[in-house]
Amino acid sequence: MSEIVVVGSLKARPGQEAASAEALGALVAPTHAEDGCILYALNQGVADPTRFAFVERWASQEHLDAHLGSAHIAAVLGRVDELLSEPPDIVAYTALPAGEASKGSLAGHAG
Repeated sequence: MSEIVVVGSLKARPGQEAASAEALGALVAPTHAEDGCILYALNQGVADPTRFAFVERWASQEHLDAHLGSAHIAAVLGRVDELLSEPPDIVAYTALPAGEASKGSLAGHAG
């Protein structure tokens, strides 16, 4: 099994920034408890606070698939139309570490 890096980008509806931050933030603790979760970090845009991004590391595609099928993810996906102005953009990657180990890979910072 190969490690997976995920970047999930989300855009809140104007005026829904706080509600989106709360709903998305509620995903963190249960996700951290999931099997195969190495990193799951929520971030909010500096210049545009309607933008949110999850940066994630999963032990395998199977672990990511289980996460995406979890009850806590389903609960938030049920609120997408209320909270978000566009569908989430979720992309899975294979890491390509380069340069200094501590700067060229997320693995140097978590796990």
